[in-house]
This record gives sequence, C-alpha cells and structure tokens, in this order.
Amino acid sequence: MKESILHYIWQQKLFVSHGMMTTDGEPVEVIDVGKLNTDAGPDFFNAKIKVGETLWAGNVEIHLNSSDWNKHNHDSDKAYDSVILHVVKNADAEVFRFDGEKIPQLELIYSNTIEKNYEQLIHDQKWIPCSDKIMSVPNIFIQSWKNTLLVERLEQKMETIESLLNTNNQHWEEAFYITLARNFGFGTNSQAFEQLAKVTPLSVLGKHKDNLFQLEAILFGRAGLLDLSSNDDYVLKLRKEYAFFVAKFDLKPINSIQWKLLRLRPDNFPHIRIAQFAALIYSSTKLFSKILEKPELDYMNDIFECNPSEYWQTHYTFSSESKKKEKKLGQASKNVIYINTVIPFLFCYAQHKNNQELKDRVMELLERIPAEQNSIVTGWKNIGLDIKTAYDSQAFLQLKKNYCDDKKCLRCRIGNKVLTMSLND
Repeated sequence: MKESILHYIWQQKLFVSHGMMTTDGEPVEVIDVGKLNTDAGPDFFNAKIKVGETLWAGNVEIHLNSSDWNKHNHDSDKAYDSVILHVVKNADAEVFRFDGEKIPQLELIYSNTIEKNYEQLIHDQKWIPCSDKIMSVPNIFIQSWKNTLLVERLEQKMETIESLLNTNNQHWEEAFYITLARNFGFGTNSQAFEQLAKVTPLSVLGKHKDNLFQLEAILFGRAGLLDLSSNDDYVLKLRKEYAFFVAKFDLKPINSIQWKLLRLRPDNFPHIRIAQFAALIYSSTKLFSKILEKPELDYMNDIFECNPSEYWQTHYTFSSESKKKEKKLGQASKNVIYINTVIPFLFCYAQHKNNQELKDRVMELLERIPAEQNSIVTGWKNIGLDIKTAYDSQAFLQLKKNYCDDKKCLRCRIGNKVLTMSLND
C-alpha cells in the first residue's frame, strides 16, 4: 500500500469520523482536514482538529506507520513542530516534536474497499485502468472533469507560448509565426519547420510579402531544399533569386537532412507544406492580430486557404511532375492548426489581458471543431465515451496522457468516483 492512498482518504474525508480516538484514548473531531502540501514539510497545512476539549489549528502529517516519523527524521526537524496530529494506518510507536513534546496520533479507520479498488486500478494492464467501470460513473462527474482537463491542457500549452514570448521580447506576431510554422510540420517535420521559422524571422519575410515567388525562394532556400542537381527551370529561378537574398541578408540554409518524406502522404510532403506556408504569409499581414479581431471559424477558414503557386499544382517535390491537383490546405489540416496554434494563442492572450469574453469564444471554437482522429480518441470511443468535438478530444487527450498513462487515479475525478463506487451503491 502507498502512503498516497492515506493522503487521498484524509483529503476526501473518506474515513470513519464517528467515535474517533487518539492512540491515548482522547476523542478526536476533524473540523478541517487542511490543505494538501505539494512541497517539503508536513502533508496538510492549516488543519483544525479538536482533541479532547482543545481546538488545535496547525498541520497534519500522514504515514503508513508511526515509526516512519523517526525514519524520516521529523523528530529532529523543527519544520514539523507545527504538527498537531499524526495520522497513520498502524500506530507502532510514539512520536515527539523536536523539543520532546508528545504528538497526538490517530489510527485512520476506513473501508477496505477503497484499498482494494486502488490496488486493482494500479495493477490493471488495460488501456486505461478504469475502462470497465468508467461508463458507470455519472455523466455529471465526467462533464465537470472534462471542463477542468481542457483548461489544464490549454494552460500547459501556454507555457511554451510564454517561453517564445520571452525569447522574442513579447512580440506576439513573431511567437505566433514560429508556433504556426511548427504546426505546419504536422508532427513528422515539426522540428525542421520550427527551426526554419526561427532562422527566417518575420522581419525578413515581411519585406517581400507582396511577392509570392520571393517568399518561396527565401523559404525553400533557407530550408536547404533547392537541390543543386535539379535541372527544373523553376528551381533554377528560385535558386537565382535566393542567391540574391543570401548576399542581401547573409542567409544560410538549415540542414536539409532534417526534412522527412518517408511514409508521408504526398500532400504532406515538406515541399507542399512550405509552399502553402509561403502562400499564407503572402496573403496575410499581422495574422494573429487579424484573428484576434475576428476569432470566427468561417473567417479563419478563408485566411487559411493557403493555395500555393501554380507550379505546385503539378508537383509534390522539385524532382518530378505529377497530375494536376489543387494543393490548398484541407479542412482537417486547418482544424489541427486551429487546435494546436490558434486556440492556445487566443487563450494565452485572453489570460494576459484578463479577457473572459475571449476565453468563452475559445471554448465555443473548440465546440465547433470536430474531434481529432487519432488512436487515443479512438480508444476512448471504443470504451463507450461520446467524443464529437475538439472540446471533448482535447480534454480526453489530457486525461490519457497526464493521468491514465501514469496511473494518477487519486488525482482524477473519475478515478475518485471509481475508488468509492461500491461505497455509494
């Protein structure tokens, strides 16, 4: 058994509260269990406990065995002098403060069903530990938890955005541009795309944004994809144009070996994505500001059409010609960009400006975008959950990756319900 299960039982007040006595026979009344401490020091702060006729305010320390107090050297640590109650599963020793004063102890009494359920969850090898029980959890608990998970996921994405803002002197457009570039890599080429954006700042592209050919020359040249062995006329023109910019801006290409084509569908080749990215830069000035002014899905769909130049209607790479096909960014790809770039940036900006209306708009956007199609979303659907929108899928991606995979059932509201399910039946 882990000590954390005792923390959970204490925090959730799942212990038997009537007739509680200290190990010395004094009656105990728990008025406030206190606040869980996630840092060094006693486990719960600011508890209120009545022992005998005396009401105490202070901290609570929890151990499996009383003797753990001395094993952890709390008896010689003044930080633990504020402990008013030592809560244990087994009282196998008396405990004392640094000054030698004895500390009251309480053996926690609770249903062994909680331990059994916890052990089952922890040792279960299913896709998620509670997959056979989750559909028995009332939907109101799942919906409430889903809302919290979604905000938690957006706040995690904010950390990356905040780092970019700090690196770029709080320049929202530049940070947005770099994040957008990364997501144009759609996983396989994300790192290469991000590096391309970082070494090709908006200030360089901005001077030539009215000329799509020049934007392509800069981006393809900087990406190291202008193959010297190609005899393609278009490549020769791009290379010649890029040579001018190399002299003008002292540009150097990134290592082309970073770009991956293996096992990619042709529509997702880096050449196509760079051509689409160039088209987006060409058609949009101050892109993030535009979206801020009108954070509407139809408007964003128009902005992100990203129809590349005519050459790319008959090519997937520089090497060979293909059947003519329009290479605009598809709706599914747009949705991925909205979910991973646009919406986190809008949420971050709303946090910075304390703009609740914009936060609400972010949630509305997520409810209008279909759920992503990936193995995790499919897994949740297979056990019976109804996942229709990006609002749903983002929340359950957060749940799977940050709770289920690490079996943090004690921190999960669904897990909490499963742990006590038989108690409430």
